[in-house]
Amino acid sequence: MLTVEDVEKRVAQIASVAIDDEVAHINEDHLWEEVLRHIAKGSVFSRELATAALKTKEIYFARWCS
Repeated sequence: MLTVEDVEKRVAQIASVAIDDEVAHINEDHLWEEVLRHIAKGSVFSRELATAALKTKEIYFARWCS
């Protein structure tokens, strides 16, 4: 089960590699997909998971498809 703490750690990891746009963007995509899968499965923490994942938007790196 994915927890808010897991998502927060992944967001911090994305911030730590943000100097490499491609790596950060790939990691962000993977995180968002994982969060969406948990939401689709009916996680009772859907709102909290989504809120935590959206914090990646506060990290600056180039996003080619955003």
